[in-house]
Amino acid sequence: MLKAAGLTLAGVLVAGAAAGGWAYWHLNGNIKSVDIDQALGDDRPPKATVTPSPSASESPLPTEALNILVLGSDSRSGKENQALGGGDSTGARSDTAMVVHLDAGRTEATVVSIPRDTLVTRPSCPLEDGGSTAVAYGAMFNSAYSVGGPACAVKTVESITNVRMDHYIEIDFSGFAKLVNALGGVTVTTDEDIDDSSSHLTLKAGTHHLNGKQALALARTRHGIGDGSDLDRIGLQQKLVKALLEQIASTNLLTSPAQLYKVADAITGSLTTDTGLDSLTELMSLGQSLKGLSADQVKTVMMPVVQAPSNHNRVVAQEPEASRLWKSLR
Repeated sequence: MLKAAGLTLAGVLVAGAAAGGWAYWHLNGNIKSVDIDQALGDDRPPKATVTPSPSASESPLPTEALNILVLGSDSRSGKENQALGGGDSTGARSDTAMVVHLDAGRTEATVVSIPRDTLVTRPSCPLEDGGSTAVAYGAMFNSAYSVGGPACAVKTVESITNVRMDHYIEIDFSGFAKLVNALGGVTVTTDEDIDDSSSHLTLKAGTHHLNGKQALALARTRHGIGDGSDLDRIGLQQKLVKALLEQIASTNLLTSPAQLYKVADAITGSLTTDTGLDSLTELMSLGQSLKGLSADQVKTVMMPVVQAPSNHNRVVAQEPEASRLWKSLR
């Protein structure tokens, strides 16, 4: 599953590894996509009104504000994912969801984590066979992906935020681990000891350089910290977002074509996107538009929540704080 929304956005810069020929064909063919717009039709929040900036006419790169839903899929399909995640090989969940908001100008970003245990009204979602799911009240947020795939995940996020998701990006277990390894690992500082038998991670408080498998375990850790809730896990995930952005910034991929291609192959081979981002050309355009975005300008927050009255193991959106947050991203 993806634990670094900001990483994905910065990481698409390395799509430039496909300078031409076989490399371009291979990397372009790696990307899987789903047509969100066709699945959901017009019953969605409106697209943001684009006001061209004075410099927009001078650059072919997009500069308007953008909202991207980034999901981490814990699919158990394939031997690599099963080895990293275990469990049922026929199912997939999205235990990580982040709305990435790029401000106009693409020099600042806000990454909003939505706790998977949030109780929401899950809207009726279209199914591939032409049918649709029933509206579900008081459903766990992460059930949307399980019952209706990417389209239902997008529709559920849009229904609870009233914010149009301009794009969709999903990455799986093995892809995340491969990406961290391709970058040479990632350095993270933990504030407390971690001992989680579920994620198989044991770390003393302090600074650690983690490989892909360890970074994935850190992103999945919840039982070995705090009160064992998903909210504590989100804190670790947000640390990882910043650490990965810093690792990308400190790694001069352009001076090592072999490493650049390895990173690009890891990214494209693990991505599922909407049809607006399903080619290297589109990913490169997005990535190049983020050249002015540094890790210091990425703000990580969590959707404000409170304990659900009906179930102390679940949460609900805290109002009016949650609505104010989503309004700021429109």
